[in-house]
Amino acid sequence: MIFLRQLINGLHVGSIYALIALGYTMVYGVLRLINFAHGDIIMVGAYTAMAVMTMLGMPFWVATLAAMAMCAALGVTIDRLAYKPIRTLPRINSLITAIGASLFLQNASQLIFSPTPRPFPSGLPTTPVSIGGLEIGSVTLLTIFIAVGLMLLLQAFIRLTRMGKAMRAVSEDMGAAQLMGISLSRTVSVTFAIGSALAAIGAVLYSSAYPSISPVMGAMPGLKAFIAAVLGGIGVLPGAMLGGFIMGIAESLTKGFISSQLADAVVFGILIVVLLVKPSGILGHSVHEKV
Repeated sequence: MIFLRQLINGLHVGSIYALIALGYTMVYGVLRLINFAHGDIIMVGAYTAMAVMTMLGMPFWVATLAAMAMCAALGVTIDRLAYKPIRTLPRINSLITAIGASLFLQNASQLIFSPTPRPFPSGLPTTPVSIGGLEIGSVTLLTIFIAVGLMLLLQAFIRLTRMGKAMRAVSEDMGAAQLMGISLSRTVSVTFAIGSALAAIGAVLYSSAYPSISPVMGAMPGLKAFIAAVLGGIGVLPGAMLGGFIMGIAESLTKGFISSQLADAVVFGILIVVLLVKPSGILGHSVHEKV
């Protein structure tokens, strides 16, 4: 029973990591860019939802939509102002810019909201659900179903829609896609908007489970979500979901049966082992580049 409870807790945390990892893997799949500011977009989403609920008195679902809109706009703005001007430069430039954007968001939020953590007013139902004698929190079940459902919807969007096909074309060959009439700017903006909106949903669910938000709250979930994306195979949407679940379960089982202090070490250790055995990730494919 204890094992099942820890397993479900791991799926809960892993679902949040997976939602955030989808944003990482979408941007990397299209631009080959690791957007390290993505973790701080989570923080902006949490503060936006909190402000809408506490200051405006709006219900939880309205606050979630507001957070999604805010984060989508922020993601597109970061791309236009920070990444687009240096898109043709070496990738190290984009990486440094992403770290700079992350630090800017953290420090700006400290000036606006102060470094003191604030409580997050969760509007999700808290009544536990009993399944076979095991009581599972409704927030846990809702988080898992939302994460899996959004991953399936995103996969269908990428495979079936015109914009999804444009994203795949840009991912395969950016130059050839532009020659075929695909708007690179529009495709990248939609990619950042969707990834950032998913981060906002992850932020609201994460803050509902751990109701305390601060300007640096996105650093560790963002890092673990990035590791989840690499673990599953960055650039592969199901890989982000698989990596998130593996990360969450490993972390939860370590905390429950070994030591909470070793949870992060075990998680990062799993990543090292997987990258030594299969550097492209569990579901990733090896890519050969001419030098």
